Amino acid sequence: MQNKTRCFIVSSVLLLLALLACTPASEKSAQDGLSIASGEPVKPGRQITFPQDHGIHPEQGIEWWYLTANLTAETGETFGVQWTLFRTLVPGQIESRWWDDNLYFAHFAIQHKQAHHAFERFARSEQAGVVSSPFSAFIDDWQLRSLSQDFLPLQLTAAETDHAVSLTLADSPVTFHGDKGYSQKTQSGHASYYYSYPFLKASGKVTFAGQTFNVNGHAWYDREWSASLLDEDQVGWDWFSLVDSNQQHGLMLFCIRTQAGSYDNCSGTRIRENGQAETISHQHINISVLASLSLGDKVYPQKWQVVLADYSPIIIEAITRDSRNQLTVPYWEGRIKASGGFIGKGYGEITGR
Repeated sequence: MQNKTRCFIVSSVLLLLALLACTPASEKSAQDGLSIASGEPVKPGRQITFPQDHGIHPEQGIEWWYLTANLTAETGETFGVQWTLFRTLVPGQIESRWWDDNLYFAHFAIQHKQAHHAFERFARSEQAGVVSSPFSAFIDDWQLRSLSQDFLPLQLTAAETDHAVSLTLADSPVTFHGDKGYSQKTQSGHASYYYSYPFLKASGKVTFAGQTFNVNGHAWYDREWSASLLDEDQVGWDWFSLVDSNQQHGLMLFCIRTQAGSYDNCSGTRIRENGQAETISHQHINISVLASLSLGDKVYPQKWQVVLADYSPIIIEAITRDSRNQLTVPYWEGRIKASGGFIGKGYGEITGR
């Protein structure tokens, strides 16, 4: 590949990662990233259809296949796992069988007690991809795939150095967030299509620091695609997924932050055992940070209070305090627990700090 082409791809990668992680190096970089990874804005009224929507949506520029899991070993030890495949649109004048205007990259992270390890991979066409049916999302030998013609059960396999995961994921209804999957993120209208399998039963093996454990637990699978998620004056979000101990109720909260650090717009979903969703609107969500921790040169929340209609106040706390994915662009992604008005466990994501 010629040096000019290689430089184009590298610079595009950095701009797109800055956009997706909401940590632009400068105002110009943010605008460039938005112009590269735009595509067509999503619109309300579109019906999500399976199996087609398990696959790629080339008309949108930002897309991910995302899984998190809280796992317990036979020894009683607990683990957290995150695996995400991203697809970003990078239009250009590259003529190659290996380039189809899409860049793929994936993150694999695993945590135990207060230890957190994260890994990333980048790929181009044919080295990574997604097939809608039978479903398969892969990058090299990291793979999330269906075990039959049906979407469920799924199998996740990923390994890096002395850390690995092999999980079977089954038995969850599907939940459509927002208006039948149309999920508005900002008051100005930025939105995504968004659905989840929130109550997956997980079983298999986890290797942590060279030691392998048989594990069982709960996993949450998210699918989302968009052209843009933020306004120009917004820098990131706090996102939470929670499931109660009986796996009968779930809760998703998504709050966007401004440059000043305040929560600008929130949305949420109450999820019943059958996957039925009840949207929680911005005016019915009040979230405040109760405790924070300095990590490197940034401050990350560690404890939140959430006040929702029809709930007693909910306290959300980080389990692994330093859950930063210290990758090309860092962000915080780790296990959380909830008490008070909702008792359960899940995962949280903090971007743009």
